[in-house]
This record gives sequence, C-alpha cells and structure tokens, in this order.
Amino acid sequence: MTDDVATPAPGAPATPSPDAPRGATAPTRTERLDELPFTRKHGRLLVGSGLGWALDALDVGLLSFVIAQLAVVWSSDKGALAFVASAGFAGMAIGAAVGGSLSDRLGRKTVFALTLLVYGLATGLSALSWSVGALLVLRFVVGLGLGAELPVASTLVSEFSPRRIRGRVVVLLEAFWALGSIAAALVGWLVIPLSDDGWRWALLIGALPALYAVFVRLRMPESVRFLESRGRHDEAERTVRAFEEAAGVTQPAAAPRAAADLTPADTRPADARPAEARPADGPRASSAAALLRDGLRRRTVAIWVVWFMTNFSYYGAFVWLPTLLVEAGFPLVKSFEYTLLITLAQLPGYAASAWLIERWGRRGTLAVFLLGSALAATAFGFGAVSGSATQIVVSGMFLSFFNLGAWGALYAVTPELYPTRLRGTGAGWAAGVGRIASIAAPLTVPPLLVLGGTPVLFAVFGGVFVVAAVAALALPELRGTRLAE
Repeated sequence: MTDDVATPAPGAPATPSPDAPRGATAPTRTERLDELPFTRKHGRLLVGSGLGWALDALDVGLLSFVIAQLAVVWSSDKGALAFVASAGFAGMAIGAAVGGSLSDRLGRKTVFALTLLVYGLATGLSALSWSVGALLVLRFVVGLGLGAELPVASTLVSEFSPRRIRGRVVVLLEAFWALGSIAAALVGWLVIPLSDDGWRWALLIGALPALYAVFVRLRMPESVRFLESRGRHDEAERTVRAFEEAAGVTQPAAAPRAAADLTPADTRPADARPAEARPADGPRASSAAALLRDGLRRRTVAIWVVWFMTNFSYYGAFVWLPTLLVEAGFPLVKSFEYTLLITLAQLPGYAASAWLIERWGRRGTLAVFLLGSALAATAFGFGAVSGSATQIVVSGMFLSFFNLGAWGALYAVTPELYPTRLRGTGAGWAAGVGRIASIAAPLTVPPLLVLGGTPVLFAVFGGVFVVAAVAALALPELRGTRLAE
C-alpha cells in the first residue's frame, strides 16, 4: 500500500519539509520555474506564441510571391518592387528596437498582442493597394508590427522555459516559422496564380493575426521576471504556482522570494550597487545604451554582427527566390512549386538545430549551421546558371535547411545574453540591427545580378554567412545556465 503523498515531477525543485525552520530560505520564483519539467502549460505557451510566429512567417513569405506576380501584372521593374520589400524591413527595424524596449516597460504579453494587431490590420489594408507607392507605405506599417513581435515572443518563451531545455524550446518556437513559410508557399502556389488579383486575396489571408491577437491578450501569461521587476509579486506568485500545479509540484513552506530581492549587504546607494542588484524600474533599466556597457559590450557587438549578416543573406535570397526562378526560365507556377519544395526543408533544419543546441551548445550549433548556409548558397548560385531543376531544388533545400536551423539557434541565444531588465531591449535591438541589413538586401539584388548574375549574387551571400559564423564564435556559451536577473 502506497502513501497518498504527491511526488514532485522529475527535475522539479525539492519541496521543503513542513518541519523545516520557518526562517528557511525558499528558492526564488524564477529558480522554481527554471527547475520545473516541461508541462502542458509550457506547451500551450509555446503553441500560443508559435502560432503568432507562424502567422508572421506567412506574411513575410507571401511578399515574395506578391512581388513575383506584380512584376508581371503591374509590369513593375525590380527596383520599384525592391523598395516595397525594403519598406517593410525598415518598419521591422524600428518596430524591433521600439517593441523590445516597450516590452521591458509594459510587459511581454501586452506588446506581443499589440504588434500582432497592428501588422494584421495593415496587411489586410495592403490588399487594397492601387499602386506601388500605396503598397510601399502600408508595408512599412506592417513591418512596424512584425518587427516588434518576434523578439518579444522569443523573450517571453525563453523566460518561462525550463533551464535545461531552454534553448531547445526556443528553437521549437522558431520552427513555427517554417509552418508559416510553408503556408505562404501553398497560398502562393494555389491562390495567387488563379487571377491577376490573386496577390490581393493572398494578403487578405495574411490579415488573420488581427483576430489571433485577441486570443493572445486574454490567454497567455505575463513574464514572471517582468512582474517582479514591477513589484507585482502577488501576480507573479500566482503565475508560478499555476505552472507548478501543472507539474504536480507542492508549494515551498518558506516564504517565496523575488529574484530581485536585495540582501542586507546591498544597502548601498543604488548607483554603487552591482548592475544586477539595481532596481529594475525607471528608464535607465531598459536603456539601449546599457547594452554597450556593464560588461555587455563584446557580446552585444558580436550578436549584432550575427543578426546583421544573417538577415542580409536570408532576406536577399528568399524574398527574390520565386522571381529568380522565373528569370531562370521556369514558368510562374513551376517557380512557386519549386519554392514550396525548398521551403519544406526548413522543418528538418529546425529539428536538427533543436536537438544539437543542447548537445553542442548555442555557439557551436549556430556557427556550424551558418557555415552550412554559406556552402549551400554558393551551390545554389551555380545551380541556377546550369538550369538544372534538380540542382536548383536540392541546393535550395540545403540552403533552407541550414539557414533556418541557424535562425533557430540565433533566437535561442539572443535573450540569454542579457539580464531581465535589459532582455527585451537587448533582443529587440539585435533584431533591429539585423533589419537594417534586411532593408539593404533586397536593394542590392538587382545591381548584383547586373554585375555578375546569380553566381556572384549567391557567392556574396555565402561570404556574408561566413562572417556571421566567425562572429558567432565570439559569443559566450550559455548552455545550461540560469537567465541573468
């Protein structure tokens, strides 16, 4: 006969005995979250954030198919359509930096929902565009919301994930991008070719995030670390207990502590305390300038380089991919079909990255996938010249596999680099710097094609990936560590 006593789930923090001294020190709320096993509640948070991520990818992916059709329907030249793509990325750059900082002030969940609403509505309105200029303006507004959502969502998921599998969970979040990209390729293949207004119907489908934002705001939890930084300790405790109950973990007997609680030794003036012990409220707490001091400068510069280079090659290649295939002599529908096949390779890329990131570590996984991207990009450039559909599709699939696997590792490592008071700001500014490259990338494609054709274009992308891999090796390895408070 067994005792009817709750047994903590594997990996859960040990629950102090009821007979423990009343003054016993309990683990902090964030420590309790870190040691929990992965539960259905974690899964719901992952899927809830991931669906928003997938809808983002749907929007970005649709743009490449819209540009390919508008080049035919509106007889627009590459230069004008490149500005449409770059306008969206300009909005992303601003949105990422502003959204990340706002999430450190207003909360992760609030900003996440707001950004979904902004870009969802703007995407629907862009379906009514009557000229390249009108589409350009609306794509900028879409970018504002889209750019802010991604770093905020990855920060939220990172702060709730169990410590020992945190990197893997964030890579799985990023894997939802592949689902959205595949959905975009299906819409591009099945919907856009149906009529000259197919691109309008595709953009209307991309407006779905506006409806999803309502669900996000009502159902998702707010970051415990953010709640503590704002003194909302009762709400933070309720959130932690909800996750513990989902794991079957009983409550500690000693009074719970906030991660930011000061010890008696920290009675010095605020400016004299170590950075991690300072109060988290106030404008200084989430200042972008702090990313380049407090011992964070090296990692900030390195991650900015990785983000810049990865964005440049990814958006330079994939925004123009259907158009480049059309110019290689393939019909529009066949080009969309090949793009779909290439996009499918993202899923195993994410799966491999999610498995390796907790075995090789963040730095090694990111560098290897970036080097693989460099080789695949070079092979794709020469494949496009040969005109071989097999070579194009296979090299394109390898590029998709390695590039998106690198993206998964990049989103996993970025929030880990910064303390709670700067985590949203750090992730947002890294993404914002990357978006500067995504603005320039579509604009560089037409002149590079004139200069040397597809081989030169993708050789440049390959070289940029190599630079990103070198910068990745300068990052600290944070596998298995706790998030800094």
